[in-house]
Formats: sequence, structure tokens, C-alpha cells
Amino acid sequence: MTTIVPKIAVEHELGLVLTGGGARGAYQVGVLNWIARNYPDIEMPILTGVSAGAVNTAKLAATPGTFAQACAELDTLWRSLTVEQVFRSDVLSLGRSAIGWGLRLISGGAKGSPRVRGFLDTEPLRKLLYETLAPVNHEITGIDYNLARGRLKAVAIITTSYTTGQTVVFMKGKGIEPWERPQRRTVLGPITVDTIMASAALPIFFPAVKLGNEWYGDGGIRLAAPLSPALHLGANRILAISTRYDRSMAEAKRAGIDGYPPPAQMLGLLLNAVFLDLIDQDAVRLERLNLLLDKLPPEKREGMRPVRFMKVRPSQDLGALAAKFEPQLPRAFRFMTRGLGTREQRSPDVLAMLMFQPDYLGELIDMGERDAERIADDLEAFFEDRPDGHTEHPAIDAAHLE
Repeated sequence: MTTIVPKIAVEHELGLVLTGGGARGAYQVGVLNWIARNYPDIEMPILTGVSAGAVNTAKLAATPGTFAQACAELDTLWRSLTVEQVFRSDVLSLGRSAIGWGLRLISGGAKGSPRVRGFLDTEPLRKLLYETLAPVNHEITGIDYNLARGRLKAVAIITTSYTTGQTVVFMKGKGIEPWERPQRRTVLGPITVDTIMASAALPIFFPAVKLGNEWYGDGGIRLAAPLSPALHLGANRILAISTRYDRSMAEAKRAGIDGYPPPAQMLGLLLNAVFLDLIDQDAVRLERLNLLLDKLPPEKREGMRPVRFMKVRPSQDLGALAAKFEPQLPRAFRFMTRGLGTREQRSPDVLAMLMFQPDYLGELIDMGERDAERIADDLEAFFEDRPDGHTEHPAIDAAHLE
């Protein structure tokens, strides 16, 4: 049963962590819709996102008005999204890309050989982000507006520097300090459309983006501690929305193909390795630290603080669902994906990430709402900071700031 709570008395800073997954990011919108509808006065002052989650984070952070209004605009954006608004899918564009990659491979890197970047041209996505985020001189000024009026405390967009191999967190907020860890660093300053494009640059498929003197790609590539940015920004409670379906033991043992694996199977495994969010492992580490903190009086915790954590994830295999909508893809792009072997797979994860079809996206949004409804009691306990909710890892500690 859904409980409508008129206002949540939040004593701690609530952080929202949105993971990646390409088109699967629509699932996050459904969960957020349910939350906004049932908790219309909720505030989430700390927002972090990576890849598709970075797009959702930017929209939430930049939209004036309430959190519910921002979710409504996000819903409208995703339900109307098409493949052509994300990347060029016409025969000429795809053919030019395929020929360029082929010539590059057989040229041996000779002088004058084609310089290829991503397989798909994402200029339409850049145009769409400019339209929906309304930047001024490239900077997303809506974030500054919400910071100034107090609705937002901090926002972080996570990228990977192809130049250095580091995870780089671009962030903006009030009273926040940069931090550095091995293979991780932060950049304080403006968040631009190019920052979002960089975070969402799917390896191989989407081209890298140049920010300053470095080239950046999808933030999920080396993201070993996905909760870390929210913790550094001061979150005392964290809600994470994953786009990864957690297969059962029986499903994990089931063969996904018959015969030799096609390229799509290998690409799907590689991309899932990128988006295999490590939230579970991160949460376990935090839980262990929390158990240690419970044994210490507050004055001896050296600034460490307890944090509640909850994660929501899809209840269905999104790859298998994407296969049902495959015939609706643009013909040239469908031809290309079939050439990669997506029709040979029972759960084509590559399709699940690139299926920017309104009917598929709408189904993911609806699934997110149903999944949130299914765990309504747990979400209520989490938002009200009651100890009786099930969160997978019920007592988490924020001491993990590596």
C-alpha cells in the first residue's frame, strides 16, 4: 500500500546516486516519478550521476521549481525520446562510419588514414541537451540558480579521462572541497553540456569529448567507488537507482546464445563490465565500517558518520525486454545491430543500452514506477529514517571516503 507523506522531516542531507546504462536510464525516471508523486515535498540536495544518470542528474539539478516539477519534465523528455534525437541512424552516417573504421584498421595507422572516434554520431544528443538544459555560454546556469535558492547543495558529474586513465568528478556546490585519491580526482567549477556528453560517451559507440586539454568518456569505466562522491559532498543518507538487473543464480547459469558468441555478445559483456555498478561492494565495505563505528563513542569517530543506504534496481531483464522492441528500430541501425548478432542473443544488452525507442523507454519508466510501488513500505521507512525498512544493506557508514 502506498503511503502519501505530506512532508518529510529531513534531519540529514539526502543524496541521490544515479548510475549509467544508456537507454536504461529511463528506468530511473519511473522510480523518481513514484517518489515525487508520493512525497511531493521531498528534497534531494545532493545529486550525483554517471553516463545516462548524468543526463538525469543535470536535468534534476538545473530545472527551476520543485523536485516533482523537475521529475515531470524529465518524464516528458524520456517518453518523447527517439533514436534520431540521440545519434544519427541514417544509412549515409552509419555507412560513412563503418567505412572509416574499416579503412583505419587496414591502413596500419598510415599518415592520412581516417581519424575515427565513436561509431555513432551523437551531435543530435548535444543539440537536445542544449535545448532542454538551456545553457548560457555553455554553462548550465540552472544549477547555479538552484544552488543560490537553497534547493540544491551540490551536484557531481562523473567522467573518465582517456588521457590519464583517471576517474574525474566535475562538481559544483556550497562549501565543498576537492579531494584526490589514487586514480580519482575532482574538478570544481562550471558544469557544461560537454561535461554531460563526456560522462555519457558510451565506449566504442559514442565519441569522446574534449574538456580542457584532456579527452573524456563514460564515467562508469573505472568507477570503483560509486558512493564516494555523494559521501564526500556530505550525504548522510543515500538512495541509489541502478539500471542493472540482478540475475538469479538459475538465470546466470542459463546460456545466452547457442554456438559461437557473436560480436554483440562480447560487446554486451564488455559494456556490462563498465556498467556493472559496484554499489553492492561499496555498500558492504561501508556496512563493515559502520559496525566498527557502533562500538565507538561519537567523540572517538574522528569525523566519521553513519549513513543509511537504499538501492532500487529493475525487477526484469532489460536486455530480454529490449529484444521485443527491436523491430521498431530505424532500418539502417537495425541492420547494423543484427549484423553484430543481436538477433542471436536471448538478452541483447547492447540493444538495451541503445534502444532509444519511445515504446521501450515508456515501458522502462512504467517498470520503475511499479518497482517503487512494490517496495513502498521500505521507501517510506527510508525517507522517514525509521529502522524497520529493508534496504539490502540496512546500516551503512559514510566513513568510506576513499
